[in-house]
Amino acid sequence: MDTSAEIRPADERELVLTRVLNATPAQLFKAWTTPELMTQWFAPKPYETPVIEIEAWDGGKFRSVMRGPNDFHMDSTGMLLKVEKDRRIIFTDAFGPDWKPTEKAFFSAEIIFDDLGDGRTRYTAIARHWNVEDCQAHEKMGFHEGWGKVAEQLEEVASKL
Repeated sequence: MDTSAEIRPADERELVLTRVLNATPAQLFKAWTTPELMTQWFAPKPYETPVIEIEAWDGGKFRSVMRGPNDFHMDSTGMLLKVEKDRRIIFTDAFGPDWKPTEKAFFSAEIIFDDLGDGRTRYTAIARHWNVEDCQAHEKMGFHEGWGKVAEQLEEVASKL
């Protein structure tokens, strides 16, 4: 993984992480849309995601259960807004299955896979928040460190596919 890749603020409600990963867009997309693979990389260690449910189509369900130190537990259900095979995935916690609004929307994310050739991909993760306060809270939670670690774990899993 190229760790010198950019981390750029897009606007005051967005957090952006870009890395060059040693895996193809097809490998990354498969790792992103296969529950058995996602459980291996979706949370930064020592956190884990023992439960992943994903319906890889526009409007499909996306649920993750994350566990971690100090009895941390988070069960999040949202939906996939846009799925473009081997190219892009957009998901949100604003809506659950059947387009039912969730109680408190926190963010939407866009994951982009840009093919660089030679088995490498520019991987971009953009977290978009409804307000500045949620964006700042997400950054203080360790967005760049956590999502950066997750990108490394994703690369490790995807590159073996």
